[in-house]
Amino acid sequence: MMLLRRQILQFTLASACLLASTDRALAQSSGPSDPGVLMVVVRESQGANKQDEALKPTGKIQMIDSDGVPVEIEFASFEFIGDMHIRFVFDDVNTMRVLRPEELTQLDLSPDKALNLAVANIRRVYGQPEAVPLTDGISQVQGKSPDLDSSYFLDREFWRGLLKQHPEGLVVAVPSRGGLLFAPAMDDRAVGVLRSNVLQWHIESDRLRVSSALYLFKDNRWSVYQAPQSP
Repeated sequence: MMLLRRQILQFTLASACLLASTDRALAQSSGPSDPGVLMVVVRESQGANKQDEALKPTGKIQMIDSDGVPVEIEFASFEFIGDMHIRFVFDDVNTMRVLRPEELTQLDLSPDKALNLAVANIRRVYGQPEAVPLTDGISQVQGKSPDLDSSYFLDREFWRGLLKQHPEGLVVAVPSRGGLLFAPAMDDRAVGVLRSNVLQWHIESDRLRVSSALYLFKDNRWSVYQAPQSP
């Protein structure tokens, strides 16, 4: 158990090295408009527990501009499932910039089409996801950028491939940006480890937190397996 915790923390620390892509950098308003650099990130929605995976706009939020003045702004951001939402971003050399809703319209992309394109771009640029066995029957999903490992939660093709080996379903945890973990639903011991530790992994991830819930992928859809937890 301690070995598994150290492994998760190592990946979380690796992700922390990429904090040039902080949420403040994500909010910059200038950048490319090339669909080839469209990508998607997964972030926490504190206090949420959405039961379906239909994309729902998060709406306007209040931010502080460079002059310290509160402003209302809306991003191409959508509540997803459990305590997670997704944000569409343009992947620049130094930052990832969140899109505005009108930019998706300009690209002639619905949210669902944008999601498919963004995942395809991540696979092309940062590699196809790889399932790396850890301990206790748990595997970790990795690509070439720890800060985007959590985005592979959205890679339905990858999870469908795993279902061929585990048709009973997969229990998945995504406590941090660099920590996407899963276990076969029939492996009671491995699932128990995820149940017992996901909250602690989430807390220890600090600014890189994503979700304190567990999810089940089965029959080509996501559902909440264990509700988000509070510290």
